[in-house]
Amino acid sequence: MRMDCDLLVIGSGAAGLSAALTGARSGLRVVLAEKDAVLGGTTAWSGGWIWSPGNPVARRAGIAEDPQAPRQYLQSVLGNNFDAAKVDAFLTHAPRMVEFMEAAGIAFQGGNHIPDTYSHQPGAGMGGRSVIAAPYDGRDMGALIGLLRPPLRETSFMGMTIQAGPDLRAFLTMLRSARAFAHVTRRFGWHLWDLLRHGRGMQLRNGNALVARLMKRSADAGVTFLTESPARELIRRGGRICGAVLDGPDGPVTVHAARGTLLATGGWSQDMERRAQQFPAPATHATLAVPGATGDGMRLAEAVGAVQDRSLASPGAWCPVSQVPWPDGRTGTFPHIIERGKPGIIGVLRNGRRFCNEGLGYHDYVTALLAATPGGQVPESWLICTRAFQRRYGLGVSRPAPLPEHGWIKRGYIMTGKTPRDLAQACGIDPDGLERTLAEWNRHAVRGEDPEFHRGTTPYMRLQGDPDVTPNPCVAPIARGPFYAVRVIPGSFGTFAGLASDGRARVLDAQSAPIPGLYAAGADMASVMGGHYPAGGINLGPAMTFGHIAALDAAGLLNKD
Repeated sequence: MRMDCDLLVIGSGAAGLSAALTGARSGLRVVLAEKDAVLGGTTAWSGGWIWSPGNPVARRAGIAEDPQAPRQYLQSVLGNNFDAAKVDAFLTHAPRMVEFMEAAGIAFQGGNHIPDTYSHQPGAGMGGRSVIAAPYDGRDMGALIGLLRPPLRETSFMGMTIQAGPDLRAFLTMLRSARAFAHVTRRFGWHLWDLLRHGRGMQLRNGNALVARLMKRSADAGVTFLTESPARELIRRGGRICGAVLDGPDGPVTVHAARGTLLATGGWSQDMERRAQQFPAPATHATLAVPGATGDGMRLAEAVGAVQDRSLASPGAWCPVSQVPWPDGRTGTFPHIIERGKPGIIGVLRNGRRFCNEGLGYHDYVTALLAATPGGQVPESWLICTRAFQRRYGLGVSRPAPLPEHGWIKRGYIMTGKTPRDLAQACGIDPDGLERTLAEWNRHAVRGEDPEFHRGTTPYMRLQGDPDVTPNPCVAPIARGPFYAVRVIPGSFGTFAGLASDGRARVLDAQSAPIPGLYAAGADMASVMGGHYPAGGINLGPAMTFGHIAALDAAGLLNKD
């Protein structure tokens, strides 16, 4: 079979769908090919936040900042990994991308109170630099809902996604607030009805809502979706990439793309050979990327002369994770995002000692864990708290009250002990080391202090805490048992070390020259953040922005938007 189009997009996460929608609304005939039977990639499993300084949602909320501040902030955080051309392209087009998507019918909500991770650095934002897709009723998609990747089991509740902010706060405080209890009851009741009527949740939030909105608007704009159609090879004629051969469900499909081909296949998190070469402690690592993120885009591009950029500070977007033993025998992976910054929990090594500021970013936790682990040893840590903490905030995949935690204890996910020494022995932690660490922590925590790592001293950390706890929302004693612990290991959301590319999202060859007709975005493109994690949303923000840039460039409109 042969198909003809102007723009071929390979991959259906935020980068691919952003490019597809931009291309279609810019007058291009667009074909989007996806190797899986569903669309959305890892984006559909994500929190859905998009880092976009200067975005119109913030401007409408009255948030105005120096346009040079985001650049100054990235310079201070990225250091030697600061690529001025790519950073400037991102900062110029990120707010324009959001404007374009809003004009296309994508509704966003603002993160107007979310500070950047290193909020003590020059140029850091105190809020307004991020947006998230507004909650979306999946029934609006019609038959397209069948192509939407369901949310991740570990980060949803019976398939119901919960959005950070007021929605999550209601679930955490439902036993302490009549208003929160009513919100949770209403949401869960609707969800049960959707399960009975539609077989899945329809109150879409987070990355699932973003993908759903992009899918619907792309379909409305005339994008052709091809599922179960992995790309086998790129077509090259006269030095230009002009499409690809797909392995469709009914046989090979040759797609000729007159204006460009975009690689947005989700990176190489599941490519075990490349992971073994580039990830620290690859045998212990557990990724949150979808199984299909096997480096297809990398291999396709390398076959036509492209190169991987391995100069980044880190090859992956790190996140601390725990392995989840489900009752059905399956093992899942849970990202520890929320509870680490709450008061009354610390992370320790096998020697019982703390090794980092647990309330900083998830990337920082894993970076510190890898650095603190002696050579030859397995990088592992334990999050230590009391049962009272777990009942209030949850611990990993175990939800807070009123949901029971006993099943997780029985299956060995939560380790317990009446005393710190009992807990240490159950986990294989040095008992003397843990007792000393807790004694030192509690001595200062009663005053809300953490002289060792300074928890709660920046706006970002305080936002992660509990405003009802004073004087420090991030610090509280860990004193009254029983004591709980969960084993945490290095994980990742995806890869940073993608294809070398420029500010127009064009893929570069070994001589740093653009390969005509070939673009990359998302995890297939080397991260503009240089292997650092300066803010929440720095994966999806650049993914959507450079997907947008690639489509505009293919349409000849890049300097006219």
